[in-house]
Amino acid sequence: MDRSRPLALLVAAALTLPGLTALSSAARAADADVVRNGGFESGLDGWTCTAGTTVDSPVRSGRSALRATPAGSDNARCSQTVTVKPDSAYTLSGHVRGSYAYLGASGTGTTDVSAWTQSALDWQQLTTTFRTGPTTTRVTIYTHGWYGTGAYHADDISLIGPGGDATQPPAPPTGLTTGSVTSTSVALSWSAVPGATSYAVYRDGAEVRTVTGTSATITGLSPATAYAFQVTALNEAGESARSATVTATTSQPTGGGDQGLPAHALVGYLHASFANGSGYTRMADVPDSWDVIDLAFGEPTSVTSGDIRFNRCPVAECPNVESDAEFKAAIRAKQAAGKKVLVSIGGQNGQVQLTTAAARDTFVSSVSKIIDEYGLDGLDIDFEGHSLSLNADDTDFRNPKTPVIVNLISALKTLKAKYGDDFVLTMAPETFFVQLGYQYYGTGKWGGQDPRAGAYLPVIHALRDDLTLLHVQDYNSGPIMGLDNQYHSMGGADFHIAMTDMLLTGFPVAGDADNVFPPLRADQVAIGMPATPNAGNGHVPPTEVVKTLDCLTKKTNCGSYATHGTWPALRGLMTWSVNWDRFGGWEFQRTFDGYFG
Repeated sequence: MDRSRPLALLVAAALTLPGLTALSSAARAADADVVRNGGFESGLDGWTCTAGTTVDSPVRSGRSALRATPAGSDNARCSQTVTVKPDSAYTLSGHVRGSYAYLGASGTGTTDVSAWTQSALDWQQLTTTFRTGPTTTRVTIYTHGWYGTGAYHADDISLIGPGGDATQPPAPPTGLTTGSVTSTSVALSWSAVPGATSYAVYRDGAEVRTVTGTSATITGLSPATAYAFQVTALNEAGESARSATVTATTSQPTGGGDQGLPAHALVGYLHASFANGSGYTRMADVPDSWDVIDLAFGEPTSVTSGDIRFNRCPVAECPNVESDAEFKAAIRAKQAAGKKVLVSIGGQNGQVQLTTAAARDTFVSSVSKIIDEYGLDGLDIDFEGHSLSLNADDTDFRNPKTPVIVNLISALKTLKAKYGDDFVLTMAPETFFVQLGYQYYGTGKWGGQDPRAGAYLPVIHALRDDLTLLHVQDYNSGPIMGLDNQYHSMGGADFHIAMTDMLLTGFPVAGDADNVFPPLRADQVAIGMPATPNAGNGHVPPTEVVKTLDCLTKKTNCGSYATHGTWPALRGLMTWSVNWDRFGGWEFQRTFDGYFG
């Protein structure tokens, strides 16, 4: 991606030099346009766009053109990968309208090129040329705008040059090996095959996945079960023979998967330290349907102190609040009935930044004091706002460097070790800190991105063997790109399906196929939803909740989003909050009970 306007200007100026755009007549006689749907007459067929659509006005020719709208952190890139011949000359051309509209090619094997215009009030042609490298068979062409500068249009994009050969299927892949194996997933990798455009993965003889890279994680497997895997390579001419077989046996569930929870659990936050429009709910009045009760909230004495305090709601604010003795007795009664009661740290107002080792140690000791005083089962991490962000040099979620991330991981591992295998650890991040990591991670390669993007990923990954539940807040969220490379917005089952599928399938972080966030087990995942329209943006009615569960656990009642598996072991639902559900007549609880029994 070209983010440097001065460099682009030099490239554009260079294109005016004699001879750079001229191809011999003999060469042109054998040339063809290798772009698919360059006039956008078939919608976005053949194109992958972050924020694009087709329109019928304005168009340069035909019936349609591309309209793409950049945002503050997205330049509205549309791209297509085409087949080319090695060591061959190509001319890329297209017409654009708007401010700061770019046309370029990457992966040429020689020098990647682009052309741009600062302002085109009417259709303006952009042209550039390149020569492919001696082994290059695939090139990506693209358009994009500039961040926050308004929509641009593109039409009649062509790449003239020798068409790539795909006269026969590629050779079978070699080097198939297994990587990380969990109780429900197996990671696979293999060597690249020249001329292959994608790969099909087979499990026990049946095709289960198609990918463009040379790795895949197969999920939805049964624990303690042996599986056989093969891979084939594909291109325009067909599919190769299958690779040699590798086998892997999934492990028994260990670590943070159970801690005495039922197969399907209902999780809710209880406003224990404050009152709001929903009213105060006493611990003893929480119905038995709630399997995990998160006490909201433990908050720090200051942002960087690490000193967490849990203060119960005062009588002046909550007239019906029970005494400490009654509260603790009600907790013991819930636990005797098999329920888990946790303290939730953070929330909207409780910013926690463990910037130092001293703050980390204070966090451990102060949280331990709360757990011990109330006899709690564990801890929920609900860090929001600016609690977690990544330093500019922190680019690998598997090896974090940022102190607030490293210290939090260390603190949680210490607490888990202190309290043992029965310790319940849950997390409730916002989509911005998790699923947005598919597109953006931290400040990005070129800087300028929000350093909080994807910042929960290293914490989740480091603690995945200790994590009981991850229930991402699928609410108060902007549009998020799913694994189908389309944006999904709150308000229906589609959003919850797409966001949950990402957690259960895994995804490349910041689009890097070599840096994949592995999937979580289905029993570690619950879906976070508001209990009522008053509780938060993104509330959906019971019918949409049922559609979500049907699609993810049965692969029925799905909408436009195609999931990458079926997960009957999905743990359940989380809601903000128990108080708001009581305010709403227990509708959320009744929906859960009606579905899971």
